[in-house]
Amino acid sequence: MASSLENLFGHETQLLATSDGWGEPNESEGEYRRALIVAAHPDDADFGAAGTAHLLADLNWEVRYLIITDGSKGSDDPSLSSDELVSIRKQEQLDAANLLGVQSVRFLDFTDGELVRDLALLEAVVREIRSFQPFAVYTHDPEPVIIRNSFINHSDHRATGLATVDAVYPAARDRLNFPDHLKQGLAPHKVRELYLWGTNDPNFEVDISNIVDTKISALVAHDSQFNINEEFIEQMRNRWINDDGLYVEEFRRISIFR
Repeated sequence: MASSLENLFGHETQLLATSDGWGEPNESEGEYRRALIVAAHPDDADFGAAGTAHLLADLNWEVRYLIITDGSKGSDDPSLSSDELVSIRKQEQLDAANLLGVQSVRFLDFTDGELVRDLALLEAVVREIRSFQPFAVYTHDPEPVIIRNSFINHSDHRATGLATVDAVYPAARDRLNFPDHLKQGLAPHKVRELYLWGTNDPNFEVDISNIVDTKISALVAHDSQFNINEEFIEQMRNRWINDDGLYVEEFRRISIFR
């Protein structure tokens, strides 16, 4: 029998189904219906995976946003200080998450625009994975510098994606990585599925046609970042429509070998 997620995520472009179903945690092995969405800046998670987050939450998954940077550089308004902008963007992200049913948001507060994939960033993401124990992790694809000849992939996006991929495998899995975590009660954790947005190699689509307006509402919550008008909303709507007339979020999906 097809699982609920098989029905939801039914537009795969490669044969990625596994014998134990489409992304359903095995509770007998201590797996949980938890999804961690790791984004470089406030609003990135909503661009990349807001629709998926909302659908998972409706299926009684526990969904958490992890925001890596403080968003302190994302404005050309001369009246705003960096500290004011950080506060505004955090509240915007909390408001967007609330609209989507995302149960929790964590902020790591690395400096916007200065992120590098170093040991401090890797440790921070590993700590979050071991603490939350997600079955699936969603984040930026770290590989492309240019996405589909249309977008430059922000350096913070690439650093976030690379650190998250490295945290998923092998850092969070292997107990001798960051052994102080064990002393703090954080056990190693095996993520089972990884989904990358902003990719040149999508192989998986999530149909968000029924809730695309909810995704747009989450983006509209980031009022400091956009000129919200009818043209913006139409551009956003057109951004996620595919050749079949469906609104979709695209990912590069990796099933982690057990």
